Amino acid sequence: MTTTTPGPSALRGAVGTARTRIEGREKVTGAARYAGEIPFADLAHGWLVLSTVTRGRILDVETAPVLAMPGVLTVLHHGNAPRLHTDYVGMLGTPPDPTCAVFQNDRVPFAGWPVALVVAETPEEAREAAEALVVTYDSEPHDTALHAAHPGAYAAAGHMPAETEKGDLEAQLAASAFVVDAEYTTPEEQHSMMEPHAATARWEGGRLEVVDSNQGAGWVQGELATMFSLDASSVRVRSEHIGGGFGSKGLRAHQVSAVMAATALHRPVRVVLTRRQTFSLGGYRSPTTQRVRLGAAPDGRLLALEHRSLNQTSTVYEFVEPSAGVARVLYDADAHRTANHVVRLDVPSPTWMRAPGEAPGSFAIEAALDELAERGGIDPIELRLRNEPDVGPVSGLPFAGNNLAACFREGARRFGWADRDPRPGVRREGRWLLGTGTAAASFGAGAAPSTALVTAEADGSFTVRITAADIGTGARTALTLIAADALETAPEQVRVRIGDSDFGPAMIAGGSMGTRSWAWAVTAAAAELRERLAMATSIPPEGITVRSDTTEALGALARKERHSFGAQFAEVAVDTATGEIRVRRMLGVFAAGRIVNPLTARNQLVGGMTWGISMALHEEAVRDRNTGGHYAPDLAGYHVATHADTPAIEVDWVDDHDPDDPVGIKGVGEIGIVGAAAAVANAVWHATGVRHRDLPIRPDRVLSATVPEPAGGAADA
Repeated sequence: MTTTTPGPSALRGAVGTARTRIEGREKVTGAARYAGEIPFADLAHGWLVLSTVTRGRILDVETAPVLAMPGVLTVLHHGNAPRLHTDYVGMLGTPPDPTCAVFQNDRVPFAGWPVALVVAETPEEAREAAEALVVTYDSEPHDTALHAAHPGAYAAAGHMPAETEKGDLEAQLAASAFVVDAEYTTPEEQHSMMEPHAATARWEGGRLEVVDSNQGAGWVQGELATMFSLDASSVRVRSEHIGGGFGSKGLRAHQVSAVMAATALHRPVRVVLTRRQTFSLGGYRSPTTQRVRLGAAPDGRLLALEHRSLNQTSTVYEFVEPSAGVARVLYDADAHRTANHVVRLDVPSPTWMRAPGEAPGSFAIEAALDELAERGGIDPIELRLRNEPDVGPVSGLPFAGNNLAACFREGARRFGWADRDPRPGVRREGRWLLGTGTAAASFGAGAAPSTALVTAEADGSFTVRITAADIGTGARTALTLIAADALETAPEQVRVRIGDSDFGPAMIAGGSMGTRSWAWAVTAAAAELRERLAMATSIPPEGITVRSDTTEALGALARKERHSFGAQFAEVAVDTATGEIRVRRMLGVFAAGRIVNPLTARNQLVGGMTWGISMALHEEAVRDRNTGGHYAPDLAGYHVATHADTPAIEVDWVDDHDPDDPVGIKGVGEIGIVGAAAAVANAVWHATGVRHRDLPIRPDRVLSATVPEPAGGAADA
């Protein structure tokens, strides 16, 4: 059915008012059921067995003793598992990660590779049998170490061009009044969502149903249908409540193995990953090494900008952490060069993680800008404002609004930046050295084609059905407010149903594109439904339903650079005797389009900034080079910011309107983390006079650094 574009009259009223989550009471009382909690009759339980060698081949899987154990129903492995179709391009434009296509051969490409699934009557029996399963391997030499000079590095595109270049970089660096040439590193980071991955598969009436925790039911449905050579209509995926995703909850080994087991046993099978297993099978943010070279004229205008990033990927799947991409948006220069490179190692495949590319990339480029400001004797904010581009530095496209300057000006006013003494190491409060820092942020504001069903019910209420996913962002509530305004009714008259692939194709919850994409589809359907209702004399018992499809409307949108922007500010206290760093306060001011629900939007932005603190000071997944496995792969060994590490974080936003965009939503799920770690790191430099270019800034790194005299120049660490 042809759809119309919603007009401005459809976008007012409930939107912009602070509303608590619709499902909030269910979640705090335990009534909301997650994928691992939903009961099924005759449910069996699967437990994945992961490899204990880093690289090699499986010689033998000794199933007989395990099959004789109490409750064990079957053991699936490469010798008896069904063959899967993997030669295809998935929803995200890439082939599936072979880690998901379990048990297809005897190769082991990394430690933690799934080698078998033990299925039993209870999870306890499945775990005991899985731990008793003996697998014999032929081990081979491995390489798990990422370093800047790795000979296997190569340029890789991912979802953006691998390299961009204009101008003569070396000539402009030579002509620059002051230059920065530095390497920055970020470690491997884990998603560590509250709810681990869980999926239950069953066959019902000749149709496969998967109850899962994912970021896109339609995404998982399409992947499973193709992989198992099924018609898409014969697969249904439901995901009602999700306890966090951050990019990790797409297609994973547990869903595929659950489908295999349910097919073999003709009964429902549930597979839940343990916290330790998610470190190998849930994806992660790759470590990066980034080199930034900047050169500026005496007035601070950039003459040269080079940002090169290297990340690791597995030997079986290429994933690019596009850290150099952020420089393609924020700053221009006469000579501008960016490059994303990868190296294949014997490690698990990285994946999307909140602000992929932008989070680690902003640390490098924003720390380098801070160093450049120091060397040029220019205020860090002023330096950034002098280099604000008029058009996309690489694309040449006009910006559909770039309100970064407004964010900095408002943030500087509220943070008290004008009172800052620019000299490092001069503020002291007892044993603490105090410092403040800032950084810019940007994140793309995209949208993807989506469909929605809106029904006018006979009782005067409305039902919205869309294959959206609420991964903790408050999407249900936001869509209710959007639909209420579009239908010109009260939110209490709208029921929003999500997380079911039967509702039709829609964008996943990712890339800060979910709410914008879904809102467009919902408002388009609502606009046409209002037209239908205006002509109807009555509503039949089954209601009146309209289906929208935004493919055509999105294709007609003018090509421009569309981004959220932000300015991050941090104040830290550093004890150089113990190495302790405390973030005392943070402020983020953002230009993020139309804010649908100020309450949940603020929560998302504060959450992102909290993660930035965690990234700057705590998070670091460390691998043993001898085994390829992690040291302490759990939430005891992998440190994240807690309440004690988190100060009062203040968040606000400025007006940000795109006249070409009828929806006006840009997304707030990821912009909050971008620039946050850099702001903290820059504040640590201002407090101590020591520049830390490697994250996290651990106490031992503070202790090993040389702190200059209060009036001295900056040191490096």
